[in-house]
Amino acid sequence: MKKKWIWIAPLAILAIPVFIAIGGEIVLHLWNWLLPPLFGWRQITFWQALGLLALCRILFGGWGGHGNGRPHLRRRWKERCEQMTPEERERFRQRMGERFGFRTASSENKGQ
Repeated sequence: MKKKWIWIAPLAILAIPVFIAIGGEIVLHLWNWLLPPLFGWRQITFWQALGLLALCRILFGGWGGHGNGRPHLRRRWKERCEQMTPEERERFRQRMGERFGFRTASSENKGQ
């Protein structure tokens, strides 16, 4: 098992900058191919492409977790919902639907 780590660790350390460089090049080429002809914007450099990639990662991608969110908050909400009566759960769903503009299956059935 230890021999396996001897090869995996250096490869991982080398792979990270390679993937960052590839990502920067992809953003650079896509930007310079699409945006100047379409909108008349200037072309960008490799470093600007890396900055743009990092900014998009911060704004839209987060820093990991792969969609898990915050498991402790999810667990706490699950515990709260389990303690609610069915009537309380239905009222909660209706309030969330009104507040955030979506319809639940039960609110659609009531309208018919």
